[in-house]
Amino acid sequence: MAARNPHAGDSDPHADQPVATAGADLQSADAAVLFVHGRGATAEGMLEMAGEFDADGVAYLAPQANGRTWYPNSFLAPIDQNQPSLSSALDLLGDLRQRVADAGIPADRTCFVGFSQGACLSSEFVARNAREYGGLAALSGGVIGPDGTPRDYDGSLDGTPVFLGCSDSDPHIPLERVHETRDVLEDLGGDVEERIYEGMGHGINEDEMEYVRNLVADVASGA
Repeated sequence: MAARNPHAGDSDPHADQPVATAGADLQSADAAVLFVHGRGATAEGMLEMAGEFDADGVAYLAPQANGRTWYPNSFLAPIDQNQPSLSSALDLLGDLRQRVADAGIPADRTCFVGFSQGACLSSEFVARNAREYGGLAALSGGVIGPDGTPRDYDGSLDGTPVFLGCSDSDPHIPLERVHETRDVLEDLGGDVEERIYEGMGHGINEDEMEYVRNLVADVASGA
C-alpha cells in the first residue's frame, strides 16, 4: 500500500504499516473483511478469526498498528490526547478501504470486524465515513471521545448491518457507551443489533462469533 507521507514520522505513526492477509486474493475476491485488532495485539491474531468462517471468495485484511496500539490513551479520553495516532489510524483504515475499492469490491460487500480498541476504531471510522457497507461488527468497543462529544456525523449507513457485542461489566467499555454507539449508528441509518452479555468481562464469546460468521457468509453470497 502506498504511503501517504513517507517522511511523516511521529506525525503519522501508522503510515506504511504492514497489512496481513488471508483468504481469497484481493484482486479476484468478491467481498472483503477488514479485521482491526485490539491494544497490544497483532494483525495475525485477528486473522485467526477467519479460520472460523466458511465463505468462498472473501479476502481478509488486517492492518498492524505501530507499536501494537492504535492510540495511546483510553478511547474515552479527550480526542486531542490521542492525536496524532488516532487520525493516523483512521487514515490507515481509509487507505485500506480504498485499496479494497480499487480492487473492484464495493463498500456494500466490505465488512469491518474489530475487537476492543479495534472495535472503537472501526465504529468511529464507519460513523465518520457513513455509507452502505457490508457490515460492522464491533466487539467490546464504541465510538471514540469523552462523554458529551458531539456526534454530528454526516452521511447514511443505508441499512448496513451493525453488531455491537459487549459485557455488562467490561472493565474497559462502559455499558453507556455501547448504548450511545447503538443510538449513533441507528441515527445514521444502520440496522443495529446490540447484545449485552452478563458477566462476560473483556472478550469474545461464541454467540458473537456465530453472528460474525453469518454476517460474512451473507456478504460473500451477496445476500
